[in-house]
Amino acid sequence: MQEKLFTEFSFQRNHINNVIDLHLSGNTVPFIARYRKEMTGNMDAEDIRNIIERYEYLENLEKRKQEVIEAIDERGKLTDELKKSIMKAETMKEVEDLYAPYKSKKKTKADLAREAGLEPLAVYIRANADLGGLSAEAEKFVCDAVPDADTAVSMASDIVTEEIGHDPEIKARLRELYELNGEISSIQKTDSKERNPYEDYYDFRQKMRDVPPHRVLAMFRGEREKILKLKIEIDEDMCLNAIAKICAGKGMEDNEITKKSMRQAFKKMLELSLELEFRGELKEKGEIKAISVFAENLKNLLLTPTVRNRVIMGIDPAFRTGCKFAVVDTTGDLLDYGVMYPTKPQADYQKSRSIMLESIRKNSVNAIAIGNGTASRETEEFVASVISEDELDIQYTIVSEAGASVYSAGAVAKREFPELDVSIRGAISIARRVLDPLAELVKIDPKSIGVGMYQHDVTGKKLEKSLTDVVEDVVNNVGVDLNTASPSLLSYVSGLSDSLAEKIVKHRQSIGRFKSRKELMKVDGVGELTFRQSAGFLKVYGGGEKLDSMFIHPESYDAVYAFLEAVNLSSDKCELVKLAVKDKNVKSLAEKLGIGEFTIKDIIDNLEKPDRDIRDNVDPVVFKQGILSIESLKEGDVLTGKVSNVVDFGAFVDVGLKNDGLVHISQLADRFVSDPSEVVKVGQTVKTKVLSVDRERGRLSLSMKV
Repeated sequence: MQEKLFTEFSFQRNHINNVIDLHLSGNTVPFIARYRKEMTGNMDAEDIRNIIERYEYLENLEKRKQEVIEAIDERGKLTDELKKSIMKAETMKEVEDLYAPYKSKKKTKADLAREAGLEPLAVYIRANADLGGLSAEAEKFVCDAVPDADTAVSMASDIVTEEIGHDPEIKARLRELYELNGEISSIQKTDSKERNPYEDYYDFRQKMRDVPPHRVLAMFRGEREKILKLKIEIDEDMCLNAIAKICAGKGMEDNEITKKSMRQAFKKMLELSLELEFRGELKEKGEIKAISVFAENLKNLLLTPTVRNRVIMGIDPAFRTGCKFAVVDTTGDLLDYGVMYPTKPQADYQKSRSIMLESIRKNSVNAIAIGNGTASRETEEFVASVISEDELDIQYTIVSEAGASVYSAGAVAKREFPELDVSIRGAISIARRVLDPLAELVKIDPKSIGVGMYQHDVTGKKLEKSLTDVVEDVVNNVGVDLNTASPSLLSYVSGLSDSLAEKIVKHRQSIGRFKSRKELMKVDGVGELTFRQSAGFLKVYGGGEKLDSMFIHPESYDAVYAFLEAVNLSSDKCELVKLAVKDKNVKSLAEKLGIGEFTIKDIIDNLEKPDRDIRDNVDPVVFKQGILSIESLKEGDVLTGKVSNVVDFGAFVDVGLKNDGLVHISQLADRFVSDPSEVVKVGQTVKTKVLSVDRERGRLSLSMKV
């Protein structure tokens, strides 16, 4: 199995072996990627996961081979040749093809024919082009189970048909033809005259290998909603010719019965089987792409920088029930909350203005976050008007509400604010999303955050695993303050479970702040393994050990101080480390201290910039003071906005309107773009030009070819 991994991955053998050994020893991917670089050759988390997933697939493949061999052996049909073929199989699909003839416990027509002793007659049919003597030959098999010669021929033909339908070589060749020439088609299933998103697929046909993933998922959704009828189609004669060629190569003669058997095998066995298989493959490819896009968008959203030193008012817009607001301080603690009614039907501008101004002045609010849901546009107009009218030195931003309702009605929000109304909790979440997006968004099921387009069309478990991996990577790459992190944030830290995260917070509440990483060991359930996996990602600020606030693992502390002594640098002058090692051979120094070359480099980087945050390299939140109206826009206007979503066919950009504008893939760059994520990412600030304005539907078409 290891040899297979060595050929598939372009890493050194010992590094691949180390990844597997580390994984089997209970080490997490983030821990391996950051603190075992020497053992992996500095692989990143994605490479490590790919190796582990492939290893587990191969493990399961070997296990399945043994199960199939045992199952066939129990039926008394295992031959040395069949066993050898199963052991040589490289995919689950190949194993299942070989198992197919022996899988069913229910007897087939071919099984009954064999039990009646008609295998020799089937051999006769396969071996003779001239069937003039078939009737006489068939008479030899007439018995109680076979009443006449015609029945004998029919039953023997069933054997020939089944052998063709179960032939792995035939199935493999037909797969090739389907991959090259197969088409997916769709027609309207109902006569409904109502408009729907699937009208483009009422009479649609395209080669499977050319159909884009997002189109596949849309078609399958249309089928699920009983609007479309899908079919996988291929030229039948092409397939029959391929079957005939393989059969001839195996000594089967071309006669009337073998031709009929080939057609029946194709129509009743192979065509149906391959249609189901390729429907599954198309859906899987669509899912892989959709999940990949969702994961990349989620990663970029979670990496949105924090907003420091701002007291933020979050507003959850609404019409009839009023706009709920909540004010949080610079650490996210709740200062104030309430309701105002600036929108219809009440439209009480003056009282709402008074409530808003009172809270702003009382709490020294210097930023406002408005949710982008129902009544967002009208609420923005109100906020912009108050800012202008009262000449407030305040900026505002529009925030995605996706998942806010999931959070506000969920267990986490109930624990945080048991006495508050659900809608007030939503306003708090909106404010905190600006203050520290990562800390707030980890409280929400990643599927509900709303940065994918097809999350409801993909397999839940696959999507959940991919998104969980993304959140885990971002959290561990950013690091977590052990003294302020919520249980939701802590649960994504390497080595920590939901229950351990809760125990850490309860321990913190009972004893006060953690003064060092070592104190984590006092938490019930945190043993040596858990401490080793998690400690390097948990930061303690203002304690007695300066290294506790850096991405330096406690296992390296002694080596770090030995290193500082070797370069004549005191711990309170760590930021001068690059200068201190300028004329020294760092590699030989690392070897002398027993530190790996990758590890010493990371230590030097952390000593130089202990407060480095990977989110600082990402475009910050865009604040504004004035409102943009779609009525005032015209073709050619240049707008700056922030990418809110990236999909297969382009990107959506928030330019300050109720609805985001669309930059079609053809308008992303002055060159051909096959994948939008090559050009833009969620959270990126971009300059766009207005191509067209659909005021009736509130749609804006943009171009980045400015």
